[in-house]
Amino acid sequence: MKIGFLITARLKSTRLPLKLLLDLNGKPIVERVIERARKVQNVDDIILCTSTNKQDKPLTDIALENNIHYYLGSEKDVLQRLLDASQFFGLDYILSITGENPLFSINHANRVVDNISQNRPDFTYLKGLPMGCAVSGIKVKAMQVACKVKKIIDTEIWGPLINQPSVFDVDQIEVEEFYQRPELRITTDYIEDYQFINKLYSHFNPDEIPSLFSILELLNAHPEYLRIHEERTQEQLPEMKIEKINTFYDENKGRIEKIKNSI
Repeated sequence: MKIGFLITARLKSTRLPLKLLLDLNGKPIVERVIERARKVQNVDDIILCTSTNKQDKPLTDIALENNIHYYLGSEKDVLQRLLDASQFFGLDYILSITGENPLFSINHANRVVDNISQNRPDFTYLKGLPMGCAVSGIKVKAMQVACKVKKIIDTEIWGPLINQPSVFDVDQIEVEEFYQRPELRITTDYIEDYQFINKLYSHFNPDEIPSLFSILELLNAHPEYLRIHEERTQEQLPEMKIEKINTFYDENKGRIEKIKNSI
């Protein structure tokens, strides 16, 4: 079984332009994600998944500088890009994270890998971590099914396409009480988010890779840091779109099962 760690990354952000290249204690944000990915055990390949758009070339340069693979795929269809990269590199499973999350939990990413190795589910997700700190584990064949379903239902939202226990084998890992901070945002959507994470990194040496445990301890000691980006909230998936996907699965279970069995 071959497992890849796939980092989705683009430079098209309008809220925070070129955010993945912003300096975070001496290294670009996306490089901080790469260095954390290296700490996850039993992963065969780390692949930066970006697009064919020339604007994204700085990201491929960073991948080469860090001796990891990169893949150029669809600009808009993230799930298809992940699937194409997975098949190109001959993967059976992937861990997925976006390049804007430089403090994802290495410890819990290892738990996802362990669950994949032991149980071989279609989809593994972590429940309770702060926004931006969780990775997902996805079976490549389940991604193939989700991509076919996505074309039928015509949606760019892909998470709810796989988190469907009625069709897929889904494992939920609930994190320990100390890490249960789902209301907390540790991601870089806005300039205030970047200022917040930059403040956290300022407590560590440039070559240090802080654990999520140490970050949460730091926030317990300095809750005033949360004021830096307290006015910003996470954009939520529209409830109507999620309901549309769930309804489609309910009404087309037999059809989707046939697609799954054919794959």
